[in-house]
Amino acid sequence: MIVREEYPPGSRKYKFHDPDGLFFISFATVGWIDVLTRPSYTDIVVESSRHFQVKKGLLLFEWTIMTNHVHLLASDTEGCSLSDILRDQKKFTSGKIHTAIREDLGECPKEWMLAMLREAGEANKHNASFQLWQQNNQPMLVSTGEVERVVDYIRMEPAVEGIVDEPDAYCYSSAHEPGILKLEEL
Repeated sequence: MIVREEYPPGSRKYKFHDPDGLFFISFATVGWIDVLTRPSYTDIVVESSRHFQVKKGLLLFEWTIMTNHVHLLASDTEGCSLSDILRDQKKFTSGKIHTAIREDLGECPKEWMLAMLREAGEANKHNASFQLWQQNNQPMLVSTGEVERVVDYIRMEPAVEGIVDEPDAYCYSSAHEPGILKLEEL
């Protein structure tokens, strides 16, 4: 397991200042816990993304789900708020994944993982009992000249991290064909 530090303190400064912009967004599990190693948990994030695309105005251009964080190149449709979409998606997936961990009879580090999520939740006055995701989204507005670099980063990360040899072999990524999430054209 890899444990990394949280994103920088004061991360509430990371806001979506341009409602029409294209954003590179990263959000991670608390303590960088490798929660998303089981397909059943990762599928919750995928299904939620699909729902938010269809029903809530999420526009995805690129994406990847790693073992402990998610990267998106995203925007929203007019009249929707990317900040609200991500807040709601993180809240929904947090509850569903927490329930799945609790009910998963085969989850080996189950008690340890639940204790970590409970501890993170108790330390955060905004949560009642547990926390899966770090509070921030790390949104960065992407200029036209940076798009190709961001796309390459998102698509290459599973290979760079050694999960797969070639980016298109990783099914939880926009590099994989056929894609499991609808992508907008850049």
